Amino acid sequence: MSSSHDTEAAERGRALREQIFGAEGMKSHIDADDFTMPLQDAVTRICFGEVWSRPTLSLKLRSMLTIAILVGQTRPAQLRNHVKGAIANGVTKEEIREILLHATLYAGLPAGADSWREAAAALREIDAY
Repeated sequence: MSSSHDTEAAERGRALREQIFGAEGMKSHIDADDFTMPLQDAVTRICFGEVWSRPTLSLKLRSMLTIAILVGQTRPAQLRNHVKGAIANGVTKEEIREILLHATLYAGLPAGADSWREAAAALREIDAY
């Protein structure tokens, strides 16, 4: 049984996830089945409804941090989505380039090179290149 807090967080998370990533960003949630729904619920409710929605850091700063972390984790598919979301959150192409350069220095060239490639592709997909 879920609490009203969980329901509020889920609603806040869905709204924020769609705001940042658009309808495409909700596709994995909408397409979830009984096996994958627990993950989608956690991402929506906890990640976006509880953490991303906290007021202390702006969405722009959260996007910038997420890009840098994803470079370090070598997660290019996730990075591609978050680059698009970062643009929606007010991060500029120039800021993304600087984040990638800075993160590449600390994460290493292989992780950085993959990230630069995915970021460029993401920016092209949304005509922000």
